[in-house]
Amino acid sequence: MSSSNASPWWAPERHADRRPALLARNRIDAAVRHWLARNEFLVVDPPGLQRSPGNETHLHAFGTSMIGNDGVGRDMYLHTSPEFTMKKLLAAGETRIASLQHVWRNRERSALHHPEFTMLEFYRAGEPYDAIIADTLALIALAAEQTRIAQFEFRGRACDPRAEAERISVADAFIAHAGIDLFASMDEQGVPDGAALAAQMAALGLDVPEDTSWSYLFSRILVEKVEPQLGNGRVTVLDRYPACEAALARRVPDDRRVSERFEVYACGVELANGFGELTDAAEQRLRFEAEMAEKARIYGERYPIDEDFLAALAFMPEASGVALGFDRLVMLATGAPRIEAVLWAPVAE
Repeated sequence: MSSSNASPWWAPERHADRRPALLARNRIDAAVRHWLARNEFLVVDPPGLQRSPGNETHLHAFGTSMIGNDGVGRDMYLHTSPEFTMKKLLAAGETRIASLQHVWRNRERSALHHPEFTMLEFYRAGEPYDAIIADTLALIALAAEQTRIAQFEFRGRACDPRAEAERISVADAFIAHAGIDLFASMDEQGVPDGAALAAQMAALGLDVPEDTSWSYLFSRILVEKVEPQLGNGRVTVLDRYPACEAALARRVPDDRRVSERFEVYACGVELANGFGELTDAAEQRLRFEAEMAEKARIYGERYPIDEDFLAALAFMPEASGVALGFDRLVMLATGAPRIEAVLWAPVAE
């Protein structure tokens, strides 16, 4: 942008710089909604206020109090994803649903993060996991069509959104890009061993942090060594996540160590996170409890478990779903340098 970033976002000269990308955002929004309707997805509108904002270790919510007619306040949260409500709708009998709305995540603000952002989340019941992956790739190409951009570019990396995507498992990506054998640090059931992973890192001369929990080491290697190599030249589908890193996904039939979870990258930027959805309530409870125990260990806080959601899993059909960061997709499709450039009104700092 030519105008100084010291100007408020509403300054006329700064808005004039931002406006072309914002108009492109509206075109992409309209195209996505048309694509959803054409593919028989019912667009639903989950409420932002929830009893539980989600139960993943590193996701942080905004809390509030909902005061009833009796004057008594009840702890509530702005959701980090509409996932729990949408799965309840699947349990109610819907089979192909989508949501394109705002979600909220605390402790997140950067060129790629914003505390309030737009997420496209959609589900197919009774359809294969690969169908959701194909949908995601089609929507990425659709966004590029709306701006007629030849390729996505971000921080010196380029990606052709129309080229056939690369598909690689997490284990293979760690070997290729970090020299790390993840399977050597877990047993046949996928139970991880942080010390074994730390030993591999040390043997390769990689820095081993003080926190040697397997999950933390996995995240460090993924962010520092693997992600920068993904989505270069073409989109990458990073598939078959370790089961311990896929709290809401079912395990793959042929290997208990990994689950039906995928992420989609372009130019090293994570665009989407999808699952073959777990419907076993007992297993889901155990995973949530483990995630919240780890959250309490690291951050000294935990969120309640949505018992209504666990009850609904008994009625939920086999399904697959994905959450796609709509603002990030618009960024890449418009060539914007940061997420706030494609938000009509950024949250005040």
